[in-house]
Amino acid sequence: MLKQRILTALVILPLMIGMLFWANNIVWAAFSGLIALLALWEYGRIAGLSPWQNGFYLLITACGGAYLYHQHGQLTSWLQWLVLFFWVIIVPLWLRFKWKIKANIFAPLIGWILMLPFWYALVYLRPDSAAAWSLLTILALIWIADIAAYFCGRTLGKHKLAPTISPNKSWEGAIGAVVFVAIYTFILQQQGWLPIKLPLWQTLLLALVLTAVSIIGDLLESLLKRSAGVKDSSQLLPGHGGVFDRVDSMIAVLSVYAALRWLTALV
Repeated sequence: MLKQRILTALVILPLMIGMLFWANNIVWAAFSGLIALLALWEYGRIAGLSPWQNGFYLLITACGGAYLYHQHGQLTSWLQWLVLFFWVIIVPLWLRFKWKIKANIFAPLIGWILMLPFWYALVYLRPDSAAAWSLLTILALIWIADIAAYFCGRTLGKHKLAPTISPNKSWEGAIGAVVFVAIYTFILQQQGWLPIKLPLWQTLLLALVLTAVSIIGDLLESLLKRSAGVKDSSQLLPGHGGVFDRVDSMIAVLSVYAALRWLTALV
């Protein structure tokens, strides 16, 4: 299993970095759209959509996304507020009451709320290859939070964070994620490498919020899988499960970060 994870990562990571830094805007938008569509396909399976329903769902999503990109469409302010409301209010309530998703009209709507802002964020936060470093700093924050939570949880974890949703996650792991992200943010702030220019305390507060959102995104996907009775969202990535498994935290963090950038004009 470990060997598979390493081999898969050795393929995925260079591909992601190569696209991030060297793809032109259209190729990057298409690549980002492919990631979002694969995650949406896995979500549709978890939500209980039939193969033909899921196929039609992906088709209209892909066509709609291509049309919006061609027309230079953007998420309006009220949609950005909806994204924030979803991740800050709805999802914590969802985790608290452990709502189960059903294959009705709400399933496709929730899928769009998850994946479309995620795809938009990847495009919006990387308008050209010159912005690749800025987006990479946010992606690195997500990866650091995930890695720190895993290792701190493994070594120090005693108090379960959400035992009925994800038994392996602990409060110690969450605290470790916050600490390491704070260190990472402080270093980048001092070096002037962050894409935003805020006082240190505001930057650290934003990093704390994004770390919490990262954990929430991970827990939401775990709840969806547990409700569906599956271990992984698919087997597309040997050793890693599915695409949704790999980008669950990224979906939450990039959607929230892009919404905050849009609504507050952080620079």
